[in-house]
Amino acid sequence: MIPVRQYWNLLVDYLRPHKLRVVLLAVLLFTGIAFQLINPQIVRSFIDKAIAGADQTALVRLALTFAALAVAHQALSVLATYLAENIGWAATNELRGDLAEHCLRLDMGFHKTRTPGEMIERIDGDVTSLSNFFGQFVIHVVGNLVLLVGILVLLFRENLLVGLGISVFAGVALLGMVGIQNVALPWWKRVRQRSAEFYGFLGEQLGGTEDIRSNGATDFFLRRFTEHLRAWLPDAVRGFMGWAVLWSTNIVVFAVGTALVFWLGSRLFGDGSLTIGSVYLVFTYTELLRQPLDRIRHQMEDLQKAGAGMSRVEDLLALTSRIESVGAAQLQPGPFSVEFDAVTFAYQDGDEEMGDVVLDGVSFRVASGRVVGVLGRTGSGKTTLARLLTRLYDPIEGRVLLGGVAARETKPDELRRRVGMVTQDVQLFRASVRDNLTFFDSDASDEAIMEVLLDLGLTDWVRSLPEGLDTLLESGSGGLSAGEAQLLAFTRIFLKDPGLVILDEASSRLDPATEQLIERAVDKLLANRTGIIIAHRLATVTRADDVLIMDEGRVVEFGERLALAADPESRFARFLRVGLEEVLA
Repeated sequence: MIPVRQYWNLLVDYLRPHKLRVVLLAVLLFTGIAFQLINPQIVRSFIDKAIAGADQTALVRLALTFAALAVAHQALSVLATYLAENIGWAATNELRGDLAEHCLRLDMGFHKTRTPGEMIERIDGDVTSLSNFFGQFVIHVVGNLVLLVGILVLLFRENLLVGLGISVFAGVALLGMVGIQNVALPWWKRVRQRSAEFYGFLGEQLGGTEDIRSNGATDFFLRRFTEHLRAWLPDAVRGFMGWAVLWSTNIVVFAVGTALVFWLGSRLFGDGSLTIGSVYLVFTYTELLRQPLDRIRHQMEDLQKAGAGMSRVEDLLALTSRIESVGAAQLQPGPFSVEFDAVTFAYQDGDEEMGDVVLDGVSFRVASGRVVGVLGRTGSGKTTLARLLTRLYDPIEGRVLLGGVAARETKPDELRRRVGMVTQDVQLFRASVRDNLTFFDSDASDEAIMEVLLDLGLTDWVRSLPEGLDTLLESGSGGLSAGEAQLLAFTRIFLKDPGLVILDEASSRLDPATEQLIERAVDKLLANRTGIIIAHRLATVTRADDVLIMDEGRVVEFGERLALAADPESRFARFLRVGLEEVLA
């Protein structure tokens, strides 16, 4: 079925803010339709009066009226088209924003199975097809359906037989187009899916251009590129066939319709039922009927695309996050304790079955204001601890408690305001330093930012930038060194003033000159806060109060750092004797 109802239900909330413009559009639309219906009546009157020998003044008056209405109709059409497009884009831009917000709130299992290119196509490409359809639908489909009805009413008024014959013709034409559209809708949905897959692949590969070229893998990339296009082609051809069948059907139907008009006109004029002006009127209305049907036929292709886009948008909006909150508990100001209570976790991507267990019955407690260093070989579960603490995931079993409050009982946004995390790879945006520091929060003043920078001892670094806080950064590395990017990340966290700070070996990639500056910033950041440092070097945990060692998803050692260092039987003492790298090799 045509997804008009689903489409309208989705966009009705987005149209409410534009209701005045919608009303104005309706006025323009129906006024233009009235002009289209009136003008043939004027021409019919002109022809009949001219044949009857009417006064020239009356004929001139009719001609001027016709010209004025024709010009007015064109002006109204331009205004209505502009307004319809404006409403369509305004409404769907809001839909894009809501889709982006919805996706950002989905859990990481969803994002791990989608490439950036695919997500761009889902949020922008699919909605663009809706926007195109919406702007044209109002002006061409709804408006021309009203025009179609008006024409048929006037034809019945002119002659019952003419009205009946043209009504059957119009009904057959519409039913044929709707039937073909229902067949073609799944074809266009498949085209949209192929498009998303292709752009997802393309975005992923272009992001790795440097690695592809340096490793001589260009030919392999081009082969995969070709494979995607070859898979896309038959679906695109099948989708185009839906349009081609609509076009050819329309040509045949109107050829039959024109023959019908000529036959009826000759019969009715011959027996005196219609004047020559009335025959012209019937012919003109039939030709005018071609306009709404032809425009509706043109919009059927957009309707096919919109139906596919609508289905994919609804599927996306129907997805729910596995991160659910059972309450709205608030975390206390200042530092708070961290506790894992028999936590078990395994990653699950999308709708697939869960993988191997990453954390297996993990239990430990970090007191408020303490700093714990987490050690362990790659794959032992260190980073997973951080992801659970920031609620990128929830445990399968057990509880994560922050300040005695279960993480599940807090809203993710509230929790993430109180938990700050700095990783080795800092994400920068193509924006100013100020926007990168505040994540585009316009409420953050320059004074507050500079106060934080001063507290961290980073004012000299900011002043060294070409335009200070207004310096434009690029996405990715942004033209900053790894150390400068880390400095920016530390400032972000400091601006949040969290109670818990998680550092994922944040100084492992720094140059010596910047590392000393970072060390001072870390000391400031951890002061009067609970800290978790995921370490890959023993030197990193020298500031930790406690040490937690993980192996294969389990806690194998946890205690006060100095006590463990003094115990020759502890794993930590062994690390200190022989070196962490040798133990984990």
